Amino acid sequence: MEIVYVYTKLRKEFGRQCLFSDRPAELLADVLPEPSLSREFITTTPRDQAQQVYREMSEHQVNTEHFESASIGINHVEGGWPKDINPEDMEQTLRYRKKVEKDERYTNSILQLASVMEHYIRQNNAVDIYEEYLEEEMEVVGVQEPPSAKTINVFRDPNKVKRTITGLSWHPDSGRKLATANSCLKFQKASEDMSPDSYIWDIENPNRPDMALTPTSPLICLEYNPKDSYTLVGGSFNGQIAFWDTRRGSHPVQFSPLEQSHRDPLYKVVWLQSKTGTDTFSASTDGQILWWDVRKLSEPTERLVLDLGKEENLNRALGAISLEFETTMPTKFMVGTEQGIIVSCNRKAKTPAEKIVSTYESHHGPIYALQRNSFFPKNFLTVGDSIARIWSEDIKDSFIMQTKNQMASLTDACWSPVRPSIFLTVRMDGVLDVWDILFKQNDPTLSLKVCDKALNSLRIHDNGRLVACGSEQGDVMLLEICSELSTIQNNEKNLLSAMFERETKREKVLVAQQREIRLKEKGQMEQGKEEEGGQEELEESPEKLIARAEKDFYSMIEME
Repeated sequence: MEIVYVYTKLRKEFGRQCLFSDRPAELLADVLPEPSLSREFITTTPRDQAQQVYREMSEHQVNTEHFESASIGINHVEGGWPKDINPEDMEQTLRYRKKVEKDERYTNSILQLASVMEHYIRQNNAVDIYEEYLEEEMEVVGVQEPPSAKTINVFRDPNKVKRTITGLSWHPDSGRKLATANSCLKFQKASEDMSPDSYIWDIENPNRPDMALTPTSPLICLEYNPKDSYTLVGGSFNGQIAFWDTRRGSHPVQFSPLEQSHRDPLYKVVWLQSKTGTDTFSASTDGQILWWDVRKLSEPTERLVLDLGKEENLNRALGAISLEFETTMPTKFMVGTEQGIIVSCNRKAKTPAEKIVSTYESHHGPIYALQRNSFFPKNFLTVGDSIARIWSEDIKDSFIMQTKNQMASLTDACWSPVRPSIFLTVRMDGVLDVWDILFKQNDPTLSLKVCDKALNSLRIHDNGRLVACGSEQGDVMLLEICSELSTIQNNEKNLLSAMFERETKREKVLVAQQREIRLKEKGQMEQGKEEEGGQEELEESPEKLIARAEKDFYSMIEME
């Protein structure tokens, strides 16, 4: 039985009912202070006194039990290596690992740990304690905001003479640092008082560089080592390649001698996928691709001349200004040239002539950007003239997609690392374009005027949100794009794969039709020539009649 008690009170005991109404404010009284009373005012010094008016509570049965926790950890200063092993020596650490892996105790320990780990993995597969069961119900369908981007920071060249940002590289671990290559590429415009320094910036501090890199010649490109965040490699204007360890200061640890380096400016340098993490290769307009080991830069480990005649003639070599290397394809790489030709190469070929596999005639001018799609490596993006084009490795005669001609020339481009259908381009008029080819192909999804000067370089962070744009005036604009452009959509990979396959098949059909038309025209021309030859045998052509008349005329004059 439930006990209910009702409290009652008469309406008249509540007092008069309040009736509120809206009306403007009005001044009821204005009392001015009297100066005579201010003399009688007594000032008192403030005094703080604590008062406890809340009644004390006794312990109740609903209080939880008190639990004390303590954080305990072990600090390995050198990673737990023995005293006789130098952790910075790669060969010693590899040798020690192999020795440990052969030990029986190591195998037994791994088996014991694996059984425990397998137990918890099976538990998690049975019941996912982190699963959000109401995720779909909690989703609120709202209106999608239009694509947008905002400028976070601007990093300016600290020198009086401003230089173009020709290269950008993100820190591989945290992404809080950005390395910039500053140089002047204008012919005979570099002055003597122009600084050769390039810089490493902290993205949270745009006031001054975090560190300066001082090369022997201004850097055109530079790249962080993806396996060692303290090391960088850069390509100089005089063709040298330099190697930095930021723990050792701003000067390069090693640099290649001039006689073994490139003969022209070094436009692109890329780290290779290797066990040691010290291999790299570089490209220059002198027509050479050189492979290096940064531990020994006295001479290149390998050399390739981009001579399409496969005779290794440096005078006929194509000048290289862009490189593409995908870690999932360790034996393949692609080179973009000044002549608008893409050269596909195989590094593991036996002879230099066999290393050049095929070519793509892509643009009328230099190919400023060349990059594979990380989700679909068979498809790659190129930028040249005022057009960006998407290619398929299966078709060498034509591209599968392209943008329309822009009002200004394109200078750089890159794919989004998180969304396979999005790529970005920068132009000479200072505009950043974001293209979503699943949404529309003729126009960019987002166009943003970043600065008034030309944009020369572009680099997007691995998270897909931060974009760095380098200008001709030496400024680096750091932008953040909206979440719609940096979050992969549902079924996006399948839709883009179907689009690439469809466009590739369509282009193959068109190429085959064009080939048939050319063969027919060639056959008709040969047939026409044969018919003309037969008529000449039966009937002399007008040219022969004129030549015979001239010959008879001159012979008559000689006789007279």
